[in-house]
Amino acid sequence: MNSVILSNRLKTIASYVPNGKKIADIGSDHALLPNYLVINQIAPFAIAGDVNEGPLQAAKRQVQQYGLTNQISVRKGNGLEVIQENEVDVIIIAGMGGALIVEILEAGKEKLSTIERLILQPNIGEELVRKWLDQNHWQIVDETILEENGKIYEIIIAEPKRINGEDPYLGVERTKEELYRLGPVLWRKRPAILLKKWQQEAKKIDTIIKQLDQISNDKEREEKLEKFITKKNWISGVLKCLLKDKPLSK
Repeated sequence: MNSVILSNRLKTIASYVPNGKKIADIGSDHALLPNYLVINQIAPFAIAGDVNEGPLQAAKRQVQQYGLTNQISVRKGNGLEVIQENEVDVIIIAGMGGALIVEILEAGKEKLSTIERLILQPNIGEELVRKWLDQNHWQIVDETILEENGKIYEIIIAEPKRINGEDPYLGVERTKEELYRLGPVLWRKRPAILLKKWQQEAKKIDTIIKQLDQISNDKEREEKLEKFITKKNWISGVLKCLLKDKPLSK
């Protein structure tokens, strides 16, 4: 059987799937992750779900090509509609906006009661995902950040909150709202790529501030300028901390 070649992003996501757990990959596209996980005997069973017909047919072809139709179920549906309760242990949602990931989780809440782990990779809006997890009894157990093809990705791993579980938001001199943006685990780890991400964010803010000169309405321009200067000052503080390269807590 030919091996499945994954991008570094997908390979990193796959590394967070515990051995022997059944998985659902929501928005699976070509079912690369399910094929990889089953071929490498990490997952005994996988669901590849997608709402769009094109990717769905591509996924079916991939699964058939590898002879995995008995172990991978390709299903058409919106979000968690494609899974039944108690059918899988791990849910992966990757490669879409944070707002959409939150929408999928919220709409499928009743399917999450028996899920052991969520592996989430929002392209944007990471803070929305972290906030939803925190407010819906999910605890972030790990986070990682990586760069691929010039784009920076964050991967968030969450498990159901436990009574005696370690709260990643405690013991850090940042508010929860700030840590939703920064990532509570990433902020402790301080990987070099996190500094690069926030340097890029600072440049984006500078570009926006320059473009505000084009707004003819003085009041509107001043209101927006104040808003983005506040953001710039916050990011400057973040960069100052990151440049020290010292974790706030162990």
